Amino acid sequence: MAALKKISLPIEGMTCASCVERNEKLLRSLPGVTSADVNFATEKAQVEFDPDVVDVARLTSEIAGIGYKVITEKIELAVQGMSCASCVEHVQKALAGVEGAVAVSVNLATERATIEYVPGTAGREDFVRAVVSAGYQVLDVGGEAEEEDVEARLRLKEYRRLQLKVVVGASLAIPIFLISLPGVYTHLGPLKNMNTLMVVSWIMATPVQFWVGGQFYRGAWSAARHGTTNMNTLVAVGSSAAYFYSAAGVVFEEYFLRHGLEMPMYFDTAAVIITLILFGRMLEARAKGQTSEAIKKLMGLTPRTARVVRDGAEVDVAVEEVVAGDTVIVRPGERIPVDGIVREGSSSVDESMITGESLPVEKQTGDEVVGATINKMGSFRFEATRVGRETVLSQIIRMVQEAQGSKPPIARLADVIASYFVPAVFVVGLLTFVIWVAFGPDPALTYAFLNFVAVLVIACPCALGLATPTAIMVGTGKGAENGVLIRGGDSLETAYKVNTIVLDKTGTLTRGEPAVTDVITTGWDEEQVLRLAGSAERGSEHPLGEAIIRGARERDIVLDAADSFTALAGQGIEAEVSGHSVLVGNPGLLEERGLSLDGLGEQATRLSSQGKTPMFVAVDGNPVGIIGVADTLKTGSPETVAALKKMGLKVVMLTGDNRRTAEAIGALAGVDEVVAEVLPEDKANEVKRLQAQGLKVAMVGDGINDAPALAQADVGIAIGTGTDVAMEAGDITLMSGELQGVVTAIALSRRTIQIIKQNLFWAFAYNTALIPVAAGILYPFFGILLNPMIAAGAMGLSSVSVVTNSLRLRRFRPPRVI
Repeated sequence: MAALKKISLPIEGMTCASCVERNEKLLRSLPGVTSADVNFATEKAQVEFDPDVVDVARLTSEIAGIGYKVITEKIELAVQGMSCASCVEHVQKALAGVEGAVAVSVNLATERATIEYVPGTAGREDFVRAVVSAGYQVLDVGGEAEEEDVEARLRLKEYRRLQLKVVVGASLAIPIFLISLPGVYTHLGPLKNMNTLMVVSWIMATPVQFWVGGQFYRGAWSAARHGTTNMNTLVAVGSSAAYFYSAAGVVFEEYFLRHGLEMPMYFDTAAVIITLILFGRMLEARAKGQTSEAIKKLMGLTPRTARVVRDGAEVDVAVEEVVAGDTVIVRPGERIPVDGIVREGSSSVDESMITGESLPVEKQTGDEVVGATINKMGSFRFEATRVGRETVLSQIIRMVQEAQGSKPPIARLADVIASYFVPAVFVVGLLTFVIWVAFGPDPALTYAFLNFVAVLVIACPCALGLATPTAIMVGTGKGAENGVLIRGGDSLETAYKVNTIVLDKTGTLTRGEPAVTDVITTGWDEEQVLRLAGSAERGSEHPLGEAIIRGARERDIVLDAADSFTALAGQGIEAEVSGHSVLVGNPGLLEERGLSLDGLGEQATRLSSQGKTPMFVAVDGNPVGIIGVADTLKTGSPETVAALKKMGLKVVMLTGDNRRTAEAIGALAGVDEVVAEVLPEDKANEVKRLQAQGLKVAMVGDGINDAPALAQADVGIAIGTGTDVAMEAGDITLMSGELQGVVTAIALSRRTIQIIKQNLFWAFAYNTALIPVAAGILYPFFGILLNPMIAAGAMGLSSVSVVTNSLRLRRFRPPRVI
């Protein structure tokens, strides 16, 4: 089997959760499709499939076959170098192999290739690259500074169309409503005649019913052709009942009067229902646009041009034309166009858009820089290493988009219920009609009709479909803004349930490299001891020796060159520095040379009990001091552990160190439990042990050595470096590399799932409570009936309220770690 592929298909025409269920059921039934998740809020389907069994064209055609449409875009490329049908075949095959290509047509006579593709999965540059890799050329490469955001344009077009229809609908529905009020017609001069009044209402209601509300008929008909129902069916049937019943009253006025029936004046009901529902959809469309604000911000960060060196000259080119290996020049205040490595110059760079950290990062020759970050001061040149869709920013955008299109398990229940909901509503509506006709007071038919319409209109399951995806969209986007990349909705939900955090020690709680912590002397100046020891260690490659050198340099101590250097295996080193014989090593080295420790032994024991390694220093045969070296805690580690414990989490430290050292570090960090002397391959077993105790475990590690444990944990939290975002082992990646991100991730997951639960509760409660009210259950007790127009307004506002509640996540701020 070929490697599985993933694709995001933007689907047009979904109106409620039942549409989601239909599309998911179809896609999952196709051979070669391993998973499919459809998101109502983003209007996208995330599909994983085997390209040898099913292709994108088949996926799009199957979706179209059940009445929906995959949004595609067409582009044309002028291809140079084709000379025969074989060339056409080569170019066509290369283009068809690009992810997202739906249909490809290559014309030899016009030397043009027409490609239909799914926007967001590929762009013009991808197809140009495919043609070039096949051995041909494309004219006018990079004609546009950036690919047009097709989906954003279509969403804006849809919003403006809804605006127009709402304005037209309201301008007609309001007069119809006013002239239908009891007694109003007596003040309307020439319209005093009731029949004339109804004819005028009929004329004004018709464009509202069939133009303003035309989309409901189209959607209902599409569903009917495929033997199903959806929200459009409810609205179309409900409003049509009011419209055609009233039209029958105009045409057969004498029949109604002769049989003593009340004149059915409900054109206002039909017009107001359609207008209010579209008004709700318009507000919903606007609010849904705000849920993807984080993605829009990320997409807007990439500069449009780059200054590169070509043929010895500096030229400005479109960022799409930058290729790996180009030398790129960045000046103060500019955004870095692509990823690369600094080759000349230095500066400080604001990487907050990647890591969430506000402090600029110093960059020197050999350091990595990330595209879209801001060069604060200084000018430098760098070699482009990752361009186009391979940049860190592009990877982040793809990860966030995939996360926003995913579903947590909590959303499955809503989808299953929604699939049965609409048919059940029709049954309830018909039962309501029959019961009111049989047992209702006069005019029973009118009451039956109004309650039937109210049930259909108020029961549309839009809020159910929006409850989860809108919160996931905002939550994952907010995470990205704070340097926390969340792979999907399932990771969010599982993180919410976590009650135990396992922290790898080295590189997670600690810095991952030894550092000088103490300098204890027998009367000598500390800087002098460090200068001699550091100068002696300059020839050493041992990590402890390197730590002493760094410690001296951090104190601005100038080191001398050693005249001689000898490494003593398992003991330390010996060197000549500025005419002095210097020994640096363990107690065994001094004892072998017959040197007394002169009371330093007690200090060494104290340092060892704290998890530190004591390094003895002797000068000219006299012990002069001890340098304590240890892998120190990262700044903020104890505060982060305290914050996690305050959140009710058990914190466990996992390490391969000996127990004494591990206990010392654990005590400084403040963890609840220390698991020491664990081999790397046994870390996953320790996670299993905790899970066997019924605990929900999140493992925090560097994503490389800890990969098995990260994969075994309920939630794997990988600590990134700002430039390495492809952390396959982790469910959550912390871009800043700082442990405080764990607190942010857990707090964000809890807040997001809390919002989802609120949304689902109110969506379920709304339908559960108001359908019986719409059916007239309160009438026998309180004489209350729900007007269908009020039902329409309530239905529209229920969806808006769910989206608005999700938007509250935009105010999320990471908890302070003091």
